[in-house]
Amino acid sequence: MKHISILVPNGAVALSCIEGPFILFNKVNEFLNNLGKPSVFKVQLVGLSANAQIYDTSFSVKPDCSIEEVLTTDLIIIPAVNGEMSRVIQNNEAFLPWIINQYHKGAEVASLCVGAFLLAATGLMKGKKCSTHWGACDEFKKMFPDVPLVSDRIITDELGLYSSGGANSFWNLLLYLLEKYTDRQMAILFSKYYAIEIDRDSQSPFTIFQGQKDHSDLSIKKAQDFIEKNFQDKITVDQLASMLAIGRRNLERRFKKATSNSVLEYMQRVKIEAAKKKLELSQENVNEVMYNVGYSDTKSFRTVFKKITGLSPLEYRSKYHRATQSFNQTLD
Repeated sequence: MKHISILVPNGAVALSCIEGPFILFNKVNEFLNNLGKPSVFKVQLVGLSANAQIYDTSFSVKPDCSIEEVLTTDLIIIPAVNGEMSRVIQNNEAFLPWIINQYHKGAEVASLCVGAFLLAATGLMKGKKCSTHWGACDEFKKMFPDVPLVSDRIITDELGLYSSGGANSFWNLLLYLLEKYTDRQMAILFSKYYAIEIDRDSQSPFTIFQGQKDHSDLSIKKAQDFIEKNFQDKITVDQLASMLAIGRRNLERRFKKATSNSVLEYMQRVKIEAAKKKLELSQENVNEVMYNVGYSDTKSFRTVFKKITGLSPLEYRSKYHRATQSFNQTLD
């Protein structure tokens, strides 16, 4: 029998990330029992103490036991934790040596959404790929520069350390673990029962690019503002360097440091974000959208669009625009 330990952290938490795995593993036991088979999971809520935690001033979650009472386990699930992350980690730092010890004793560890911050704080993820909510990527990179972040991925699996992308994509990681611990048939059964799309591997279509302006380099902020206001035009790095009276090499170095993107990558992401909004809301066909965000080469636009979103422009429009049937002019 697999022992599942779902953490009950101190502070704010996404309740669905506690309830979700609790429901999944217990429901699988119920499915098996109904077939006359024994349960395969022992599911416990585990806290720093046995005291109940109050979330959002209204919801009480009482651990089944404290970490001191769990000598061994098979899987630790870290739910999404909310708030200022350095403080969140500080408030829950007593979990970290226990997680590390359990991992070295053979347990696997899975973080859901921004629970990746607590997982990374253990040091176990150093040099290993990790995912988290796309909206937390910039902060994660700053706090854990030694953890390779793959912000487009919904699931990472690194030597018994798992992470998931943002928000409800944690269900895909849970299904992945369920299939590993039982079989494909059970994972499909659960996905159908709860109407969860199985085998999603990218969160890129959900990402909203907002730029990275949480830095103090005023010249780079000025460059970002210029790009965002003039993205339809052809902007060169030399043009920006001249406008800011900064050498090209210095500009590129400072831009990458401040935004985690090269100048070219930033311009591409601004253009593609504008294209996404037009594909979602406007009556323009895909070619018109392409020209209106500053692209003139069909192949280039489609390549960059798919690299950033994981979908072709047509696929993106079909997914997010209500009246896709009326749009016949495409790049595909």
